[in-house]
Amino acid sequence: MISGKMLKDSLISAALTLSDLKKQVDELNVYPVPDGDTGTNMSLTFSNAMNALASVSDDAEVSEVASAAASAMLRGARGNSGVITSLLFRGFSKGLAGKKEADCDDIANALEIGVEAAYKSVMKPAEGTILTVARVSAEKARESSFSTNDPVTLWSDVCIAAEDALAKTPEQLPILKKAGVVDAGGKGLVIIFNEMLRAFKGEPRTISAEPKVVSDGKYSFTVEDDETMEITFGYCTEFIVNVTDTGKKPAELRSYLESIGDCVVVVDDDDIIKVHVHTDHPGLAFEKGLEFGSLCNMKVDNMRLQREKKAASKPSNEKPVPAAPEKKFGFVAVANGSGIEAMFTDLGADAIVRGGQTMNPSADDILRAVYSVPAEIVFILPNNKNIIMAAEQAMKLSEKTICVLRTTSVPQGMSAMMNFDPDSDLDTNRMNMTLAAEKVQSGLVTFAARDSSFSGHEIKTGDILALENGRLSFIDRDVTRAAYKLTRKLMKNLKGNAGFVTVMYGSDVPSDKSEELENIMRSKLSSVDVNFVRGGQPVYYYIISVEPN
Repeated sequence: MISGKMLKDSLISAALTLSDLKKQVDELNVYPVPDGDTGTNMSLTFSNAMNALASVSDDAEVSEVASAAASAMLRGARGNSGVITSLLFRGFSKGLAGKKEADCDDIANALEIGVEAAYKSVMKPAEGTILTVARVSAEKARESSFSTNDPVTLWSDVCIAAEDALAKTPEQLPILKKAGVVDAGGKGLVIIFNEMLRAFKGEPRTISAEPKVVSDGKYSFTVEDDETMEITFGYCTEFIVNVTDTGKKPAELRSYLESIGDCVVVVDDDDIIKVHVHTDHPGLAFEKGLEFGSLCNMKVDNMRLQREKKAASKPSNEKPVPAAPEKKFGFVAVANGSGIEAMFTDLGADAIVRGGQTMNPSADDILRAVYSVPAEIVFILPNNKNIIMAAEQAMKLSEKTICVLRTTSVPQGMSAMMNFDPDSDLDTNRMNMTLAAEKVQSGLVTFAARDSSFSGHEIKTGDILALENGRLSFIDRDVTRAAYKLTRKLMKNLKGNAGFVTVMYGSDVPSDKSEELENIMRSKLSSVDVNFVRGGQPVYYYIISVEPN
């Protein structure tokens, strides 16, 4: 039988190990834009459970432990992978409800309930993902429950089945096979299951967090843990330059990096330069590095966000209280960048949740923002496909009436808000705002964070990527050229009906470069109204919105 203490120890151990290995999971993301946050989101979600379990007695029944963990995961869920993980363990909690200890049949029931809930939460479930790994594991648990009365033996069978399902994910999703990786979410789940098994057996943890090291087998250097330092510059940026211009001196690169950041470490030999810098402009660091050669092992971490997430993940006994309604409708928008946040506020957003690419807020973050809005009905604008599930999770947890508009980009969110009518009812507004969001054309210009073979494109680290309505459209080597070309493609999609172009330039775009692009667009796109705004967003050089007349 699995006791409450055994389950508690297994979940805490799984949270610690997943935290240690989250970067390995992040690196399995095949999409080349700088996200890679599957492991991080799952780890933060699971860490919420670990913090909640700290106050649960070792004498607690298995149902109490499962309930405490599930409740914390639901509120702390971040990103699609985190939400799915939370739903799997919510099912685990339901299957163990009222149980002092868990036997094989209880565990099989728990896994089956979790898998059913997770599949229902995804509009178009795809095989070859974390869902597949979870489903195969549950099926094996049921099969094993017929042949053994030992829960540890059953869980061992579950882990073997999960490993096997994970290994097969590349055969189910061609994109994984082409990239030569397994599914990231599935890998995270396997780590959780395996660590729970180790704890069930009473074996000690063998993995521990290691110092941050930059290495390629020739040299390595350790950098101080960002959490112990005062943060002056927000992004921990690392990369390796494969030197092609031998006439340039590494000292020049070091000098430049010191002008835009601190904690600079530059190590070189004849053919590589390894770089570490804390800066507010990682894109500028990458661009300077490209002057010396091609880049690889690029990595950017938002240190302020990491610190905020760690602080937010600590358990809190304070339950949010909904603000008393003062009006019928209110808005919560997810956004990042001072200019973009100000635009949403100007359009009528009552609360802004900071988040977006690489910054997925938790369901609890969104719920607290909703409760701060003094309205009877609150619209949530996720503005990112990886935040929609967390927003819908917040809706289920809320005592207020919430409507989640499934906006996948900032332009969609803005277009939706501009089509809000305070004199119309909820259903009419939901329909009109959704239709408006679907009509807007959204463009993003960013950089490739890793080598990849994606959507028929062979992508190299540092390439400029143009995303057309969420899909990779083309690659380039020049940011300005890519932004102009992408805008023309978005206008073409509206078949001559394009009327308004809004370009939001990010924190890594120098003013002279944004002015250059603005001059090009105003001279060559005279048929449309062009508006440039300093969005101040990270990750994306440009966010482009093209709306019909």
